[in-house]
Amino acid sequence: MFEKVLIANRGEIALRIHRACREMGIKTVAVHSTADADAMNVRLADETVCIGPPPARESYLNVAAILTAAAITGADAIHPGLGFLAENADFAEAVEEHGFVFIGPAPEHIRLMGDKVAAKAAAARLGLPTVPGSAGVVNDPVAAERAAAEIGYPVLIKASAGGGGRGMKIARDRAELGRMLPLAQREAAAFFGRGDVYLEHFLERPRHIEIQVLGDGQGGVVHLGERDCSMQRSHQKVVEETPSPGLNAEERDRLGALAVEAMRELGYRSAGTLEFLYQEGKFFFIEMNTRLQVEHPISEMVSGVDIVREQLRIADGASLGYRQAEIRLSGHAIECRINAENPVDFRPSPGRVTDYHAPGGLGVRVDSALYQGYVVPPYYDSLVSKLIIHGRSRNECLMRLRRALEEYVIGGIETTIPLHQRLVAARDFIDGDYDIHWLERFVGRGE
Repeated sequence: MFEKVLIANRGEIALRIHRACREMGIKTVAVHSTADADAMNVRLADETVCIGPPPARESYLNVAAILTAAAITGADAIHPGLGFLAENADFAEAVEEHGFVFIGPAPEHIRLMGDKVAAKAAAARLGLPTVPGSAGVVNDPVAAERAAAEIGYPVLIKASAGGGGRGMKIARDRAELGRMLPLAQREAAAFFGRGDVYLEHFLERPRHIEIQVLGDGQGGVVHLGERDCSMQRSHQKVVEETPSPGLNAEERDRLGALAVEAMRELGYRSAGTLEFLYQEGKFFFIEMNTRLQVEHPISEMVSGVDIVREQLRIADGASLGYRQAEIRLSGHAIECRINAENPVDFRPSPGRVTDYHAPGGLGVRVDSALYQGYVVPPYYDSLVSKLIIHGRSRNECLMRLRRALEEYVIGGIETTIPLHQRLVAARDFIDGDYDIHWLERFVGRGE
């Protein structure tokens, strides 16, 4: 097993990876920007290296600085976490070329699934159902109109290299397509360096269902059940739960088996997530994330599998050592993403945390790097905490979640805790009757 791992990330996910390493007897190296000098993961790491000023492009996206930090500290491997360089195939290759182990998938799989058009074509070859869409990129207005006519309106314009809702626009007719296409292209170019877009048929009321998989690259593949990530705002996930209240056992088993077989045929290594839209009994593959997901803790809670530990084991060359039949999923889990934002208009709210008290008790887990006196910087994603609840049933989980949200105190900055308190009291959420557009309507109504 590795002696020392460099964690090329920040915030709660860097702390999460540090904890897994420490439990396995692995020393950690925390790299950080000047804005994160007092971060909890930096305080706890065995060694720390400042890799640049606050802007991510000069620190957390600075490949040369990260590789230099790994070299001078004698790290064996680099864990990219999520976001930043986690799905950058060139970075994964550079890590390996410099003699370190990349704790994640093979670079060719990152590159394949990072191109949404290529990923969709690969999914079809692997036997996964896909959303009807254009055969490739459609950067020309005439080609876009022709593709949209074949697919049928409404259509969704999506960035080929995209994610997180960037470069994504809806067109309900030809005129709207003409207006939205250049907007999506400009946004895609600004965020991903490429303006390529493609089209998919827009589903009116789907659920967003994803499957957590683990592969060892040696033929061993398992899934840890599905997660329902339909509670979204501006294409950003807000609440996730497992199992999905919208699926039955037959659908759940069918999707899991499809995902496992596809990843086995691909020869996939490490943790990954296949994402689908689900509507009227049908699943449609939309993308694969070749990294750890923000919402991975709920899969851990119901399966008892430490996903980060498995990433470390697999990267060190170990096989899974267990089969799908040995995975026992138990109970229900829900995760609330708590952001440093105004809970009404969602303006960012960086600043000093003057009070901090995390909830506790049976079935309550908090993944956060916050502490009293910590200053939330304004330069990065606003996620500051994940409240994860597990119960024997969905009802018990909801009751426990309400109690935990009442206990949670984060003072000095605004957070989205009040929004989550409203959500868990909403009848549709209590009934599990929601789709990917529900939260937008709920927030718009100001309920």
